[in-house]
Amino acid sequence: MTTTTGAPGDTGAPGSTGTYAPRPGAAPLGRMIAAQAVLETKMLLRNGEQLLLTVVIPTLLLILFSSVDIVDTGAGEAVDFLAPGILALAVMSTAFTGQAIATGFERRYGVLKRLAASPLPRWALMTAKTVSVLVTEVLQVVLLTVIAFALGWSPHGNPAAVLLLLVLGTAAFSGLGLLMAGTLKAEATLAAANLVFLLLLVGGGVIVPLDRFPDAAQDVLGLLPISALSDGLRDVLQHGAAMPWGDLGILAGWAVVGLAAAGKFFRWE
Repeated sequence: MTTTTGAPGDTGAPGSTGTYAPRPGAAPLGRMIAAQAVLETKMLLRNGEQLLLTVVIPTLLLILFSSVDIVDTGAGEAVDFLAPGILALAVMSTAFTGQAIATGFERRYGVLKRLAASPLPRWALMTAKTVSVLVTEVLQVVLLTVIAFALGWSPHGNPAAVLLLLVLGTAAFSGLGLLMAGTLKAEATLAAANLVFLLLLVGGGVIVPLDRFPDAAQDVLGLLPISALSDGLRDVLQHGAAMPWGDLGILAGWAVVGLAAAGKFFRWE
């Protein structure tokens, strides 16, 4: 008995293609990047440690230091000083700390090696990770902004400047996070990323104003990406500056150096 698998009208002639013939090959690149970005975002949001870094800690710090007079933030409402710094901290927690730890362990367990062998190009995988970071940051910014408004925040300034600062800050921290994840062992990345997070939280102008430090220390701390991002956001949202070019320049420099170094030294195994 003969079984016909082709569609009606399929002649079966050599080289002909039936209606139900398979179409082997990779999906369109844009669809692959989008699918990977959705997966990366779901994995990030389901990770308890990641949520602690990206949501819980920034939210608690904003509420605590805005409600209790612990740190002298200068004239005006404390939340007006703290909200821009906490937004900068949220960017760092996602783009640097969270991404470095997650990517470092993916590299250790061989996930990156397997993904690198898939039809998805390596640069497209990094693009998907960046999209995931940006989506998470949007959620963070919305949440923290709502909480800050509830605490009495009254921001003003140029929204385009805020957006540019956040994008350059994300690029800078992403480059540094990927550089760390691609060169250190996973355990070392975990320890180093958390240590850097704590040090920059204290000394990056997020909660404690930089003018509370000695003059020599201020010159050094002011060049850090977290300081540039928090001060730039504060200049715009608190003081109404049009475009903080100095802070933007520092962030752009870190972004170029970090991404270039990550691209050169990142190891997939």
